[in-house]
Amino acid sequence: MVHNGEFAIADVKRVLRKHWWVILACAVSCGTLSVLVATELPKKYTSQTLLLVAKPTVPADSVKPVVTEDLNQRLASMKEQILSRTGLEPVIGKLELYHAERGKLPMEDLIERLRRAIEISPLEATPGTQDRSIPGFSVRVTFDNPRSAQQICTEITSMFMEQNARALEQQAVRTALFLGQQLGEAKAKLDEQEAKLAQFKHKYTGSLPEQSQANLSLLATLNSQLEANTQALRQARQDKASNESLLGQKEASLKSSKRAGNPETLAEQLRVQQDQLATLESRYTAEHPEVIKVKKQITELSKRMQEANTDKPPAGSQAGLASAQIQQLRAKLRQDEIKIADLTKLQAQIQDQLRLLQQRMETSPIVEQQLKELTGNYQSALDFYNDLLKKQQNSATAKDLAHQQQGEQLRVVDPPNLPMKPSGPKIPYFVGGGLGGGIALGVAILYFLMVMDQTLHTEKDVEIYLKLPVLTSLPVLKIPSGRSENQRHLKRSVVAGY
Repeated sequence: MVHNGEFAIADVKRVLRKHWWVILACAVSCGTLSVLVATELPKKYTSQTLLLVAKPTVPADSVKPVVTEDLNQRLASMKEQILSRTGLEPVIGKLELYHAERGKLPMEDLIERLRRAIEISPLEATPGTQDRSIPGFSVRVTFDNPRSAQQICTEITSMFMEQNARALEQQAVRTALFLGQQLGEAKAKLDEQEAKLAQFKHKYTGSLPEQSQANLSLLATLNSQLEANTQALRQARQDKASNESLLGQKEASLKSSKRAGNPETLAEQLRVQQDQLATLESRYTAEHPEVIKVKKQITELSKRMQEANTDKPPAGSQAGLASAQIQQLRAKLRQDEIKIADLTKLQAQIQDQLRLLQQRMETSPIVEQQLKELTGNYQSALDFYNDLLKKQQNSATAKDLAHQQQGEQLRVVDPPNLPMKPSGPKIPYFVGGGLGGGIALGVAILYFLMVMDQTLHTEKDVEIYLKLPVLTSLPVLKIPSGRSENQRHLKRSVVAGY
């Protein structure tokens, strides 16, 4: 007797000992029924194929692939496209599938049935390798007709191969177009940076870093030229001053000689020459040409004075000689003035060049910094342009490879087979399920019988049922054969109050 849904091991053993046949009957019945159901269900046939990823025939070191998308992602994308309505509806129409159901069911339901019949499974990567990309995948199509299953599997396989080739070529074309656009923009930026750099170098010619050494050499040369020109200018001015002095003296002597050509006049000229000599000796050395010249004139005047004392020469000849000397001195003065003007102009030019050179040298650090920045920008633009140019060339090669199907391709290892035996329903699975279900049903029936059993089997059952304590109990009496089982194992109990 079961109380409040609780039962002991003895209750289970008692029920199994008495009704064990119920489990066996349920298991056999359900197993037989499942076999009958499996034989009555329509047969299913499975066609399958295996596709592997063929590596490019050209090494990746020579031509880098433009498709960097993981094969798992690409497979998932192709799977979604192939199993979509756009991909499966042409297959249904081409192979004339579900001919009887077309007028009864909408196309969406037929596409869903075909989608459930297709199974695409990626292969696992080879263990122990660094390449974690899938080596390929398998396609399984389960259908109620073996020929249709093979045809559907063939169509799906062809769609995968075409979709993969189209995706590779389209990706190569898109990459080439994108790189071409980027290359044009990079070329424009490179030309702009090159023009800026050329304009900057033209503007700051002479202040560029590579011209620093030349500027230093030019500076030393200009300083030497300036010093030499200054000395030459000083000498020219001194010569001019000396010639002016001599000219004044000659003009004065000529005037005096015109007034009187006597020895007193010569003496006066000698005195003037001696004064001029004293002035020149205070400025120059005895070897100076002017000093020597004046001394020579003093000597000549002295001789003329002696000659005048002995034999007085005509006054006209003296005046002609003095006039010729004056003309020579005036010509020298004009030459000195021209020389001084030329030297002055040259000195101004040298000074202007020095100021410009010093200005260039002062601005050289700033120019160097700006030039470094412009050069860096130009080099970056050049590197970017060369990199894009290299990528464009690689993309064009990859595009040709994809067009010639020399890149990464899908290769069919096992063509779709024509199934000769049905793949379902699987009778062993049905039998196993039926036996398991029968055993579960038998256990449930035994539990129900145990719950519904109200007979008393133990002292505890008697106490719970009568709500009186047991005073004593009699041993089991041996009942002769022919009596019932309950009579042969009856226990008589004496309870209080009886």
